[in-house]
Amino acid sequence: MEDVSDSLLSLFELDEQIPVSLHRGGVPAGASATAPAPAVAVPGLTHLSRIVADSTDRVAWLRARSQGITATDVAKLATEKSVHAAAREKINGSGFGGNPYTDHGRAREPEIAAWVLANYGIEPSTNLFHAAGQPRHLATPDGLGLGGNGVFELAEIKTTSKPWRSIPRSYLRQIWWQQYVLGADRTLLVWEEHDNFVPRSAVPECRWIDRDDDQISILVRFADQLIDLLNHQRERERADAPPPYDYGR
Repeated sequence: MEDVSDSLLSLFELDEQIPVSLHRGGVPAGASATAPAPAVAVPGLTHLSRIVADSTDRVAWLRARSQGITATDVAKLATEKSVHAAAREKINGSGFGGNPYTDHGRAREPEIAAWVLANYGIEPSTNLFHAAGQPRHLATPDGLGLGGNGVFELAEIKTTSKPWRSIPRSYLRQIWWQQYVLGADRTLLVWEEHDNFVPRSAVPECRWIDRDDDQISILVRFADQLIDLLNHQRERERADAPPPYDYGR
């Protein structure tokens, strides 16, 4: 999950966004959001065999993420030009190490995840997964669950300092990518507004986002282009590297 600062929110694309139809879950203001819910099994799915790392081991998780294309990477892939910009960032690093907004988001995530579990039965998750047959296509959804009709569901948690007129397009790309990697049918996007890092409501807002295979196809194409650029850069670096010193001479 990520927090959206005032300055970052203005950078999101506003075209083709999904209008926000606000609704809140079943916990009234002031009620506990940490009531336990039964564990949700997801029978017949193979995602557990595709776990790459766990974000609770942050060093291993970051190392694994660096080897592939994550939902965070894909969120930025809107055009051919953005693919090249993402390649430069993957190669050189973004230089972003967090800020008070991201710190707030990480602190609030467990509380919001408990609300999601209590109201929707979607279990919190810290695992990094790869897509079936694509070990470099990666995602770390905030929650996984099985709906009452057998639908495989994810959760994605955000915090924001501004109200949303529509769902930021970058978040939709992130969600569709996670659905592709996990093989999920829909995602509960949950967001909590705050005022100077104080939640504005006891209950977060949420909306279901359905899988969109047309958009997923576009994202997969962009991600594969990004991988090709990274592979090309790696080959250039190997070609330019000096030969190993022969200590036998």
